[in-house]
Amino acid sequence: MPVIQVNMLPGRTPEQKRELIAVFTREFVRICKTKPEAVKIVIHDVPPENFGSGGVPMSDPVGQ
Repeated sequence: MPVIQVNMLPGRTPEQKRELIAVFTREFVRICKTKPEAVKIVIHDVPPENFGSGGVPMSDPVGQ
């Protein structure tokens, strides 16, 4: 059972997440030759203070 985990900042709509799940599943099935039912997708909305880039939290003005 493949599991794809996506970590991203909050703010995407349910529709965007639905599309992301559909596209990741479709492409994984195409490339890896498996069944859609086998593919699991987990989306984690990570608060900006818990997500760092370039050595600073994304919640800092420099990190944005």
